[in-house]
Amino acid sequence: MALQDVVGTRDPSQVPPWVQLQPSGPEVPRPFLLSHGTTTLAFRCSHGVVVAADTRSSCGALVSDPSSRKVITLHRHLLATTSGTSADCATWLRLLRCALRMRHLSEGRQPSVAGAAKLLALMLKGCAQKDLCVATLLCGWDCHGPGLHYVYSDGTRFSGDVLAVGSGSPYAYGVLDGTYQYDLPQAEAFWLARQAVAHAAHRDAYSGGNVDLYHVRPDGWVCVSREDLSQVYRGLVFRTEEDGDGKEDAREESN
Repeated sequence: MALQDVVGTRDPSQVPPWVQLQPSGPEVPRPFLLSHGTTTLAFRCSHGVVVAADTRSSCGALVSDPSSRKVITLHRHLLATTSGTSADCATWLRLLRCALRMRHLSEGRQPSVAGAAKLLALMLKGCAQKDLCVATLLCGWDCHGPGLHYVYSDGTRFSGDVLAVGSGSPYAYGVLDGTYQYDLPQAEAFWLARQAVAHAAHRDAYSGGNVDLYHVRPDGWVCVSREDLSQVYRGLVFRTEEDGDGKEDAREESN
């Protein structure tokens, strides 16, 4: 029996407020607004692409999963970060993984990072009016070296050396823009990525949990670490205080 048949036999005053009859059938609105919040970032260096993301998944004002994974593997040399609706991101990146595999089987080689971004943008553009929320960074290494591209659910795509996505991205950019260089040593690049996500999580209510750190190299990606963001932030504050004390001591000695 259809839902409108059941509802139609009742007194209209007894119909629950979340069920509204329409000419085409009942419409059940969402019980609450789905807020999207995260911090994902990536930047290109001479030794590869450094990728970092927090692990807090929120549903409205609720933390639904404090330790989710927002970095998804597409193949051995390509990663993608997820920002937006988790189900939409997971579905479309799974479709992209299948499409890349089919291209690999038919052509004998993997598409470039730019080619993968263009393919995903074309797939999403056909559903631009379907209320999707997908914002992803494609991070990989191909014949052109390290590649970093942003793709949004309306078909927007562009490349860059430093990209951050999510509600915590303004705070992350504040850290990245002051320190980033293309020729950063590997250890300093890893430290910068952790620092940017930790500062973003400290200021952004929708970011938190842990920080996942990945590195895409010529021989493929590696998962570097997963660390608790509160511990990372405390370490950054302690390091800053030590640096400040050292500068004051040097200033007193010079005087």
